[in-house]
Amino acid sequence: MSKYLLLRIVFILFIVPFFMNAQTSTASNDDSGNGIKYPQFQFKGLLQARYLESFGDNIDVLGVHHSTGDVTQSSFDIKRMRVGLNTKLSEATEVVILVNLADFKSDTKGKVLENAYGKYTFSKYIALTGGQFRPAFGIEELVPVDIIKSFDFSNQYYEFGKNGWTSFQIGASATGAFDIGKFPFNYAFSVLNGNGKDVEMDKDNGKQYSSRVVFGLSEKHKINLGLNGGIGKVFKEKVYAVGADITSVFQLTDKFAFDLQIEYKQGTNHNLYFSLPVDKRTPNVDDYQMRGVYFLPNLRYVVNYQKLTALEFSCRYETFDPNYKIDSNVRQTYTPMVSLEFGKAYTGRIEAGFQIDNYDHDIPDTSTYSNNLFLIQLQLRL
Repeated sequence: MSKYLLLRIVFILFIVPFFMNAQTSTASNDDSGNGIKYPQFQFKGLLQARYLESFGDNIDVLGVHHSTGDVTQSSFDIKRMRVGLNTKLSEATEVVILVNLADFKSDTKGKVLENAYGKYTFSKYIALTGGQFRPAFGIEELVPVDIIKSFDFSNQYYEFGKNGWTSFQIGASATGAFDIGKFPFNYAFSVLNGNGKDVEMDKDNGKQYSSRVVFGLSEKHKINLGLNGGIGKVFKEKVYAVGADITSVFQLTDKFAFDLQIEYKQGTNHNLYFSLPVDKRTPNVDDYQMRGVYFLPNLRYVVNYQKLTALEFSCRYETFDPNYKIDSNVRQTYTPMVSLEFGKAYTGRIEAGFQIDNYDHDIPDTSTYSNNLFLIQLQLRL
């Protein structure tokens, strides 16, 4: 997609809200029989601005080690500048567009355009989605980055995204919910190209099929158990991914709440396999396996004093190995963070903390190098 087309999309996103009233009054129709008029528009935005400081020797703020030359160890950065538009065409039909303008600061190939999909809801039991979206394959895929309990998604999320299971993918999905006895049950089934976002076509004729089921085990403590599984073919090689996760929220007092997320994933790292020269890899793609697990506890204290809504304290621990079978190099990451929330639902948020990375084996002049990174992040969202 050219930059000019993307700029047109952004222009439309900004200009549409100014014409919402005119459009709903002249072109709307009562599609539901209850007085609600369509189309309806919801404009969304997100800004995440950061200050970064690296405390590692000769390691820059992006985590890359430099054996020679000057190193940038402190910097301001715009992590995300998103604008989006959710449009309800009818009671059952919606169209969602989301772009990240911060991607224009580097090569935009495969970036910028994030969500671009349509969804039709037949009933609570089944809804169909098609286009570019985040398929359900774990906890993080169902939560926007602006309301997660840490600075960013986990290492495993991004690595499984490179392998076509998570993050923004192009394809189709069926989702729904119903009850099994007294227990709520949610499901999702997706068929994906598996080669990421903002691409012209599938890289091969293979597709990746993924599924997720979630069982509600406790309504009081919001305990949910999720199970994920996926199979597919990439350049005629069979690949797979599996995962399990659990979430819970315990209301300790009127003001204190404790929530916990635990997630495990394992699968074929075919992205690594096909990135290697043929003479530098084994003949079997199954030799290249990745796996990881993280724990994310979060303590929330409701303040409601003037503009300050709440304080949160979290510390995610993650261990991830991108190739544990034949060339293991475990990455352990600690992310302690304190967050000040202003307004409702993280309308405003100031976060401070560290990202502490420890590798079993450091590789000079790469990002695979142990480091301590200090972060302050300002978040504003609509």
